[in-house]
Amino acid sequence: MKIVVIGGTGLIGTKVVSQLRQFGHEVIAASPNTGINTITGEGLAEAMKNTDVVIDLANSPSFEDKAVLEFFQTSGRNLLAAEINAGVKHHVALSIVGVDLMQNVGYMRAKQAQEDLIRQSGVPYTIIRSTQFLEFLAGIANQATEGNEVHLSDVQFQPIAADDVAYFVTKYALGNPVNGKIEIAGPERFKIYEIVTMFLQHSDDPRSVVPNGKPVYFGGEITKTALVPAGHAELGAINFEQWWSKQLQKV
Repeated sequence: MKIVVIGGTGLIGTKVVSQLRQFGHEVIAASPNTGINTITGEGLAEAMKNTDVVIDLANSPSFEDKAVLEFFQTSGRNLLAAEINAGVKHHVALSIVGVDLMQNVGYMRAKQAQEDLIRQSGVPYTIIRSTQFLEFLAGIANQATEGNEVHLSDVQFQPIAADDVAYFVTKYALGNPVNGKIEIAGPERFKIYEIVTMFLQHSDDPRSVVPNGKPVYFGGEITKTALVPAGHAELGAINFEQWWSKQLQKV
């Protein structure tokens, strides 16, 4: 099959492209750097020729409320229009568990708008909603740092390794469209302050974690279970300790 991976040079994209090529598929790793831009439309029509599957892993360069909404709406419209013109048979998109429960957060509103465009497009689709990646733990700690303290709540958290995300994206891209959403998550559930404490301890980071009890994520108040699957989810195989061991091997 010919498969175009939008965001194919990013964290998940590079892994997905590699896996698909190992299976013998023709894969285009699409990004502005490779001459394919979903915002300007550059290179889209050419890339879509004879394409069977499009995997959308693109992310906004800005998380500011207006900018991120404009990114996902413009990118989604341009991409889906090109797919319709080319007769693409399956659109796969990576979204976020609980996105519909966190509409007071600008980034989540933008991802919901992306999902809505996909559902309304008429292109057969699979939306994969994922929990947060283990690779985000450092950023979460940094964002919540005040002085030498990291202030985090007891929001439920079930992070998944990027390798597991790539496995599921590849699996569903090679299957039939589900014309709905599926959810994926890591194998372990924590309170967010617990997993960040573990991460800092493993990193020999001197900052201390203060459980402040405020259920806030990216500046918006959320319910304590918004970030974890409410029902069935496919679980990754890599737990925190296994993931950490892999990080040490990369150093």
